[in-house]
Amino acid sequence: MRIRDRGKIKFMPAHFMPEHRSLLRELAREELRKARPLLDEYEIEELENRICYAMEYTYPVKITKWDDGFTYEERGHVHYLDPIRKEVRMVAADGSAVAMKFEDIVAVEVEEVR
Repeated sequence: MRIRDRGKIKFMPAHFMPEHRSLLRELAREELRKARPLLDEYEIEELENRICYAMEYTYPVKITKWDDGFTYEERGHVHYLDPIRKEVRMVAADGSAVAMKFEDIVAVEVEEVR
């Protein structure tokens, strides 16, 4: 005798509320979050040196920034270091202007053109 089952359909009533779906999405997002990396003063100084080097010789740079548990990469040219606001202003690869706080920067990689 074959069992006649509705398969996945029988579990669908548990997901009918939009609040329930958004809560499940938020829980999945929380699992992927990472803690902010701790940088000591020497690593911060090295980041500053790399940014200044890239700005002086107009080399393209890849900056990894931390934002709310996730890391994002920005590629482009460093345009200006603002010491008052403590932020790095750069022109992204697509031509848009990007400003990011220096405290959010996790890694800097200078891409020298050969």
